[in-house]
Amino acid sequence: MSGSRPGRQLLRQEVVDGIKRYILENKLRPGDPLPTEPALCEALGASRSSVREAVKILNALDIVEVRHGHGTYVGRLSLSALVESLTFRGLLSPDDDFQVLSDLVDLRELFECGMAESIVGSLTAEQLDGLDAAVRRMGEIGAGDGKGFVESDRAFHALLVAPLGNALIGQLSVAFWDVYTIVAPHLDGFTHADETATVEAHRRIAEAARAGDAAAFTAALREHYAPVRRRLTEARSRPA
Repeated sequence: MSGSRPGRQLLRQEVVDGIKRYILENKLRPGDPLPTEPALCEALGASRSSVREAVKILNALDIVEVRHGHGTYVGRLSLSALVESLTFRGLLSPDDDFQVLSDLVDLRELFECGMAESIVGSLTAEQLDGLDAAVRRMGEIGAGDGKGFVESDRAFHALLVAPLGNALIGQLSVAFWDVYTIVAPHLDGFTHADETATVEAHRRIAEAARAGDAAAFTAALREHYAPVRRRLTEARSRPA
């Protein structure tokens, strides 16, 4: 068995690469249909079992989408596989989850601060109202509620990056929150003062966005992320 496994894996990978090559060469877009399974077998010179295994791999990566009873289509090409990997990493090791969250904080701050002018210049009146509403919910709910507070914070930042029209940034933002829900129970020291400061930081972010003030917007974002970094540093320095 151990002797046959490498050859089987190689064949499966060849079929995976063949399907991806077919998508590229035929300039297919997300949602376009792929040939039927028999047609793929013939085109790739592969067995039905190899094609099925390859499709399962590509489906897990969101490169293809299997619609049972309808066929196989080009997938959304999202970062769902990355999100799953990051969240699973967080579950496997406390050391990893702190590091993953720290890295994602850096990425979010890089995106939001680095594209501050684009964000404040693109937010619609409806989105600005949504930011204000999220801040009000955070103030009313309070961090003691846990999930509701985090969900409002999540909705706030999703609205911030929405005007960018960049699906990758949006998906990385989702990855942050998925990892955060794993890590949050291990982060001590979120006091009432921290809660008040968090709500105020979001309020200043929303106010700066409404005023179209990119400098104030950036400063408020950095104030918001500073306590998160402090709590991560404290958590990582605690004895195991």
